[in-house]
Amino acid sequence: MNGHGDPCAPRPGGVAPYLIVSGAAAAIDFYMRALGARERMRLEHDGRVGHAELDVEGGGIMLADEFPERQALSPRSIGGTPVMIHIYVRDVDALAVRARAEGMKELRAVETQFYGDRGGLFEDPFGHRWWIATHVEDVAPDEIRRRAAALHGLAP
Repeated sequence: MNGHGDPCAPRPGGVAPYLIVSGAAAAIDFYMRALGARERMRLEHDGRVGHAELDVEGGGIMLADEFPERQALSPRSIGGTPVMIHIYVRDVDALAVRARAEGMKELRAVETQFYGDRGGLFEDPFGHRWWIATHVEDVAPDEIRRRAAALHGLAP
């Protein structure tokens, strides 16, 4: 529920990625297994998923099958994606093991980042990229700048 009594109603003030996939029904099943997503709703249209909503760690994502006639194309159809979906989870290490076991490709290993998160980059079988992270340390902006400079061999 979103506080309005309707689990499908938009959430005020929120941002949610809307993924276009080739094989949305399979993607929903995959995200449920690999990311622990929960399906909120699904609408079928012309034998395809016209719209679906999932909950992942308290945040929402929406998705649908490709509809080329509406210029709704997946990363596989357009040769990749310039977008990375960032999600915070309770235990990034456990989720990374689960994601790899379900078929997500690890593009960047999970490690503690200078800015206070522990995270890594994965690509799902549908061509979408996910930065999965757990916040492990509160770091002040000046300290983030200092650490970034040290990491890149620059003067702070």
